[in-house]
Parts: sequence; structure tokens; C-alpha cells
Amino acid sequence: MPKRTDIESILIIGAGPIIIGQACEFDYSGTQACRALREKGYRIILVNSNPATIMTDRNLADATYLEPVTPEAVASIIEKEKPDALLPTVGGQTALDTAMALNKNGVLEKYNVHLIGANVEAIQRAEDREEFKAVMDEMGIDTARGGFAKSIEEANKIIEDIPFPVIIRPSFTMGGTGGAVAYNIEEFHEKVEKGLSASPISEVLIEESLLGWKEFEMEVVRDRLDNAIIICSIENLDPMGVHTGDSITVAPAQTLSDKEYQKMRNWSINCLREIGVDTGGSNVQFAVNPENGRMIIIEMNPRVSRSSALASKATGFPIAKIAAKLAVGYTLDELPNDITGQTLAAFEPSIDYVVTKIPRFDFEKFPSSDGILGVQMQSVGEVMAIGRTFRESLQKAFRSLEVGLDGYQPKETEYRALDMSKIRFATAFRLLKVKQAFEEGHSIEEVFEQTKIDPWFLYQIQKIITIETHFIASPSEKTQQIVSLREFKQNGFSDRQIARLWNKTESDIRKMRKTANILPTYKVVDTCAAEFSALTPYCYSTYETENEIKPLKGKKVMILGGGPNRIGQGIEFDYCCVQSVFGLKEEGYQTIMVNCNPETVSTDFDIADRLYFEPLTFEDVMNIVDLEKPDGVLVQFGGQTPLNIANRLKNAGVHIIGTSPDAIDLAEDRKKFGKILDDLNIPVPKWGTAFSIDEAMGVAHSVGYPVLVRPSYVLGGRGMEIVYNDEGLKTYVGKAALVSGDHPILIDAFLEDAFEFDVDALCDGEDVFVAGIMQHIEEAGIHSGDSACVLPAYELTTEARKKINGYTEKLAKTLNTIGLINIQFAMKNNTIFVIEVNPRASRTVPFISKVIDIPLAKIAAQLAVGKKLAELQLEFQSKNSLIAVKKPVFPFNKFPQQNVFLSPEMKSTGEVIGFDKHLGSAYAKAESGAGNSLPVEGKIFISVNDSDKIAVIPMARDFKELGFDIIATEGTTQMLTDNGVPANSIFKVGEGRPNVVDAIKNEEIQLVVNTPLGAQSRFDEYEIGRAAIRYKIPVITTISGAQAAVRGIRNKKSGSIKYRSLQEVFG
Repeated sequence: MPKRTDIESILIIGAGPIIIGQACEFDYSGTQACRALREKGYRIILVNSNPATIMTDRNLADATYLEPVTPEAVASIIEKEKPDALLPTVGGQTALDTAMALNKNGVLEKYNVHLIGANVEAIQRAEDREEFKAVMDEMGIDTARGGFAKSIEEANKIIEDIPFPVIIRPSFTMGGTGGAVAYNIEEFHEKVEKGLSASPISEVLIEESLLGWKEFEMEVVRDRLDNAIIICSIENLDPMGVHTGDSITVAPAQTLSDKEYQKMRNWSINCLREIGVDTGGSNVQFAVNPENGRMIIIEMNPRVSRSSALASKATGFPIAKIAAKLAVGYTLDELPNDITGQTLAAFEPSIDYVVTKIPRFDFEKFPSSDGILGVQMQSVGEVMAIGRTFRESLQKAFRSLEVGLDGYQPKETEYRALDMSKIRFATAFRLLKVKQAFEEGHSIEEVFEQTKIDPWFLYQIQKIITIETHFIASPSEKTQQIVSLREFKQNGFSDRQIARLWNKTESDIRKMRKTANILPTYKVVDTCAAEFSALTPYCYSTYETENEIKPLKGKKVMILGGGPNRIGQGIEFDYCCVQSVFGLKEEGYQTIMVNCNPETVSTDFDIADRLYFEPLTFEDVMNIVDLEKPDGVLVQFGGQTPLNIANRLKNAGVHIIGTSPDAIDLAEDRKKFGKILDDLNIPVPKWGTAFSIDEAMGVAHSVGYPVLVRPSYVLGGRGMEIVYNDEGLKTYVGKAALVSGDHPILIDAFLEDAFEFDVDALCDGEDVFVAGIMQHIEEAGIHSGDSACVLPAYELTTEARKKINGYTEKLAKTLNTIGLINIQFAMKNNTIFVIEVNPRASRTVPFISKVIDIPLAKIAAQLAVGKKLAELQLEFQSKNSLIAVKKPVFPFNKFPQQNVFLSPEMKSTGEVIGFDKHLGSAYAKAESGAGNSLPVEGKIFISVNDSDKIAVIPMARDFKELGFDIIATEGTTQMLTDNGVPANSIFKVGEGRPNVVDAIKNEEIQLVVNTPLGAQSRFDEYEIGRAAIRYKIPVITTISGAQAAVRGIRNKKSGSIKYRSLQEVFG
């Protein structure tokens, strides 16, 4: 049957900001769905608040709403657009929850909007753990023993029959938020309370512990005629007790017997049938007891999930694209397989390789975390690697992580004595400790007893060690050397690993390999194990005899991607990489993408002309360069990842196009760059560099406290701190040595209470286009990625604006920038200072591109291949008087003990946009999109520093006139009352009880305005910030932010917030 003709327009809800548990895999799935349904002639209406997504580019939908993904905002858009159908299954848990809320409050019925892809009953049965359990019991599918509780009393009854430890899972949450394991009654009560508060319906599932059981996932696709196929089986290397998003996973499953696999397959399909998932992709999770083989079903997601993205990339089967088409009536036997062009989507994918996914963690950003993995997800990204064996793919995945590992081998500096009892606890790098255990003579049985990692995987690890020890010394005989090298390479060893074992350099090994003709062959991911030829080559390397691909013909450029998401380098850089592909294709170039992140749009099979799913190391990239011989390689779009190898590529003769790596290095070299700034007569805060504590103290005394200290060559403000005295500096220098190695520590005068600005610009070597000046709302000292910012700048004189534009032009030309440049400025006492210059793509590029409707990264790629700005005739300002606010989103709910006060070190995982014709409305939308809606009534707590006391009076008066009650600290209360603004006094933390934190916890305060200054007051505010995050109360830390909030609240109260699509705004 062809597509449904009773619907013409479809609303797709996106996933909103990147958070732990919901990352850029939903940009990938949403992008696929938009493209697939538009291709079939449907009018697509898209709602998503994340500006750093390809899916929110206005050419992907017919009406693109960069608006908050909340039931209120989406209801207004439905009222305006009147869609016939709503597809809620490609926007993660956010989209599903929003759709369910719209159904519950009657909006879908009122406007006659049909859910497609999943119906309300199916979502309810799958998401409500109690209903799901009942359905499974009815079918005779085993589930874990346990029950549901909506209170501590109900929870106590459930555990009367279940021994400790027990698993606590809140209903309707994502990424395991609020999930925990309790080992005793005291922990149990505490964790049940947290779980009840994390669940939107205040319900938790309490189950028998499955710790140590094996965990599996099945990715299933079903159509309306009950055709169902398994796309991929996935096995978690870590046993139950570790969230699947934090576990190393392997596809296809390696340790299931055929009988177990068939049982799991049948249960998966039956589960979809009974739950009522009519069409689309679902993920079903299982646990198997290794002692007796008992199999149980854990849960299912009636939507495209994180694992769907992994399964898509692992097999080449575009799950989201097919699911979208099934949702509008097509069946699996009607849809072609786009990769082969010869088979149908009804064919189950076959794979003749092994895929390994390893998660990436950023625990150093959250020092309060113990680093122990559990049932609540904590990873911020992941890598995927493909090899002919598990051993090969495991080694490739470890070297893809960008944490200083060259493969499955710990850093030499991090060797510590092994405590076998400690490897019982899952951690980010437990597998390295497992390797150490084998090297120290422990048996597979001993390691299994401690870790419950299946013996098959442990045997594979032992085999890697056997190969290492067998060939540990470089053989003197040439024939044996070649045999040894080949064996190493077939088992995934990098040139650097071999070099270390043989006491040679990486280039020695590379030469030996090339001389002996030991070169990688490239195989194709084609969904059919090479039974049919692939139309869209998507490749991986291995060391065999047959090469399945030939180099692309014609003009071609290679783009190096950003690798795994991490804090400081996320989806924004993938957005730039994809845009660069679009730009180069327009200029007649074929494009080659190299990346190892399975969550991204850049690694979709049909974005670039050729995709190499490979680690972004010098060795792996050079191997591809040797085969493809591209006309140029672009390194400026993938964040720090490609820049780490840019100079080595250049020295190896690779043609780096765009800004030279030398210019990028020059901007990082303080002394050389300082001289450039002096020559250009551009002010810069006093600064110095130091390699030791004594040098650092000397610089700090000369510059004057407070100082901003940081390592050089890091991204995301890693290791950056504000230091107020000698003692703080000594502590810092002790830690910083680990971050930067041979590079110095940078010490700058900290411009407290300054305004900060971000500028993105394009340069072709002759002309400069300043795309916009963004002003930070937060005070100086907060990392630019963590600060809310406004475009255009909201408080800047014409003279200062001219200076910023002039400095940007001078710096872009002096650094010979070809492409993008980002410059951070600060203004204090009417002097403009340059803080930092990065002649590459920045994380604000997608945001500014959306607001001014100019694809900056796409143009930057075109400039890199010779296009000139003069040909493009770009207009300078944001059109239609748009004001946009970018607001960061933080993962503090995953790290409840973490100090939530912001600092120069970046901690946010994602961002949202709010834009409107008015700053207040834009700010209100951004707050709402970030999950903190501005209140329209209640009490406001105000505590400001002395320099803000006068400025706070009119703002407090405005709040009072809007109907709010004011609570303030003693000094602020006195001043407000004296000036005719009634306020009630409350204790600061440490002054007495009840204090402001008590009031927040008692839900007596709806908004916090708090402008700290100096070391002591920053310390005092930690508790306020932590309580506010937990109770979802907006915290504003600057007077300008508070003024924007006043405007936003006024607009909310008057009902003047309107929602417009990008197509309406820009035409």
C-alpha cells in the first residue's frame, strides 16, 4: 500500500537540548525523519529548541520552530499550524513526554491531531512500568520480581519479600535519572525518596537485584501488517548494574547460543505486538542469569533510542528513516534498502564484522562524583569502532576515545598496584584494570568472579595479552618481523603501541609497514555481508588482502570530524562538519568524512560521498590520505580533535586547506601572540606564563590578584580557575601539571565585574565579515560555553562596537584566517580587552548562523577552497530585528553532590535558543527551553554585591509591581525598604535558621537573583545554587540577567509571547 493520503501535514517534535541520556543521536534521527517524509510530499512542521542541530536548519522542514519543547509552546504551535498528525518517536523521551502531555490536556483531540508511529496506549503500556509488567506476565514473558510504589510506605511493603540489594527505577525518566541500587534499609529509604522526586508521576519500580546478570538489547522494526525484523542484537560487556549507556557494548551479540538468540528474537517481536507498537523502531532490553540461563525482559522503548543510532551505524540500516515512512503507511516489503539499492527494507541486516561502542566520561568536571558506574547514566558521549574481530574493534575503540590511550593499553604514567577487590566496581576504565589483572597472573575464573564480565570476553582480552608478550621484542629476522607486524595489525594494535613494545618511534613502524606492504584494506558496511554491492560506500579499515573500495575520482576534500562528544566539544562541531560537506558539494567537490561518533549526522551513510568510520588519530587518518589522496583536508570544524594532529599531517605533506595550523598554534602561543597584540595596539589583560610554582607566584604578584589560571592547549576551559591568593595558586599549580604536560600555565589578570562578548567572523584572507557580537549575561569569570548570551549585544556603545569590529578585522587578517574565527572580548571601564582568539569553528557558530540566517560553516568551507567573500555579498546584521538568547543546560541532576556554582571551567552539556523581537520574551523562551520556566507569581530572593545595590532598586520595584513578594538578605532588605520597596529579611547560609536554602527547599521561593563578587561570597552561594537546581528554581547571577527576566515575566503575564517559524521570520 502506498503512503497515507488522509494526512498532509506532520508535526515532528525534537529532543531539545543535549543532556546526559539524550544526546545528538536525536538530531540524527530527527534529520532522517524530516528528510524522509518531505521526500514523500508531506508538509513538515518541526519544533526543537536546540540551535546546534542540522534538523533545525530551515531547509529541512516547511515550518521550523526554534521554540521551547514544552506542552504550552507546542500547543500554541498546533493551534496555529493545525497539523494532521504528530510523530513523537524521533525526539527521545522529551518528545514522547510532550506528546503524552498534549494528549492528556486535550490539545490533540481539540485540534484533531493523530499520533503516528506510536499510539497513546502503546506509549502508556511501554513507559508505565506497572502496565508493562502486567502485559509481559500475561504473555508468559518473565520479568524481575518486584512492584511499584508511590510512597515510602508502599515501598516498605514491596521489600518484605525481596532480599537486598534491590534496584530502584523511577517511572517516565530518561538515562536512568534517579535510578539507584540500595544495599540496606537506610539507603533504600533515601534512594526511594530521590526516585519518587525524579519521576514525573511520583512512582518507582522496586525490583530484585539483577547485578551480575548479562544484558542484551534487540533493535526491532515493525510495520502495520505485522512484518517485523531484528536490525541488530547488542550485548553489554558490563553486566547488569551498569546503565546500558555507560556500558561497553558489542554488536552483534557474541555469547548467546542460537536457541537463546531465537527466544530473545521471538520475545522482542511478541513484546512489540502486545504493547501495540504498530509501526517503527523499538528497543527491547533483556537480562540473562549466567548461572542458570534464566532470561527476563527488562524494558522496552517504543521510540527511536540511543541504541537505535548505534544499531543504524553498526549495520548501515537507517532505522529512523524507515520508521518515519512506516508511520505514514508504507510496509517493509515496499521500501528499498538505500545502501544496496537492490534489496528491500524487509531483509534483516547481516554483518560480517564486530562493532564495539565505548562511552566517554567527563568525571574530572565533577570532582564530587566517585566515578563508580551504576544504573543512572553518567557518560557524556561515545565512540564506535568496527573490526573483523572483537579484539580489533576493541583496540580501535579505545584509541578513538581521545583520553591519551593508543589502544587497549593504559598510559605508562598511570600504572598503579592492582587491588583485585576494587575491580568489582564498574568504572570508566575498569577494562584496563582487567588487563592488568591478567598481566599479574590472575585467572579468567578469578576475574569473572570479581567482575561478572562473560568469560568469552575475558578470553579475548587474554589473547590480546598473549600476542603482546609473544611479540614483545622486535624480531631481528626480517621475515619474522613482517609476520609479527601483520599479527599485531590484524589484532588492532596501533603503530604507537607497537613502537612502544619494540622501543622504536611511530614513524619507524609506519615505514616498516609500508616497506613490507602491510597496509589497511577497507571494507564496506552494506547491511548484507557483501552479498550485494553497496551504492553508498561507508567503510572501515582492517588488515586483510582484499580492498572493497577504490579511491573517489575527481576533486575531493576530506573533513575530519569531532570524535566523541564531551563537555566543551559537542554537537556544535558536528553541525559545522555537516555544513562544510554541503558547502563543498555546492562548489563541485566530492567529500570524504572521517569520524568515530555513532550519534552524529556527520556519520549518516548519505551525508558525505564517502564515510570512513575510523579513529581520528594521525595513523588512521594518514592511512586514508594515502589511499584517497584528497586535494585538501579540513581541520577547522571538528573542535580540538583534528587540531591535535593537524601539524603532524601538515609535516607529512598533507595539504591542509583553510587557516593554517601554524596560525591556530600562534593564537595559543602567549608570547608570540602577545607581541602581535602589542604591534596592533590591542589591549589585553596583564598576563604571564609559568612552568613552576615560583614562576607562577612571581607572575601573579606582578599581575595582581584575582587571577585567571589555566593550562594552554585545552578546550572547554578544562582546568581553568579564578585564584584569589597565594595559597589558592599553590594548590592550582600542583593540579595543573597533570592537565598540560610540557605546556606552560597561563596566568591572566581577572577582570571581575566586566562585560564579556563573543564574536564569530569569516575571513578569506582579504575581507572580513563580522557575523555578530554576542554579549554574555553572566558576569566575567564564567566560561563562555556556560554563560547565557544575547545576540545582538544589548549594552554596547557605538564606539565600543566599532572597536570590537575593528579589532576582529585586524586579528583575522594578521592570522591569515581563511574561514572562521572566534574572538572573546571583555569590556571594563570602557576599555575593550581581547581575552582569547580561536581561528577555527566555535560552539556559537550554529547559534549565530540560525539567528542571522547565514550558514557560516558552509561558507567557511567554500572560502577554504578559494571562494571570496566579495562574491557572496553578505548582509551584516540580524534580520527582522531579531533578538536571540542562548542558554546553557547542565547535568547537575546526575551529580547531586556537585557544587553548581559556575566557574571558568565549562560544565554544560548543551544549549537552547529563545528568540523574539523583544529581549524579555527571548529570555523567557530560553529559560523555558532549558527546563526552568520563569514564574509569574510568588516570592523572589534577592542578594546582591555592593556595586549592584543601586542598580537592584528599580529592578526590585519592577518585580514588586508585577505582584511578587521580595525576600532579601539583611543589608539588601534595609536598602530596598529605605527606597520604598517593601521586602522581608531572611538569613544567609550560616547566619541562622530558617535560612534562604530552607526557604528554597520548602518551595517558598520561585526565583533567585544573586550577584556574588569575591572569593567569600562565591563560596557562600554554593548551597543556594545547589538547592535551586534540585528544586528547578531559576537562578540569575547578574543585574542584566535580572532585568531580562523582569521583561520576560512581564511578557508572559501579558500573554504577548508569540511563536514564529524561521520561514515566517526570514521568508
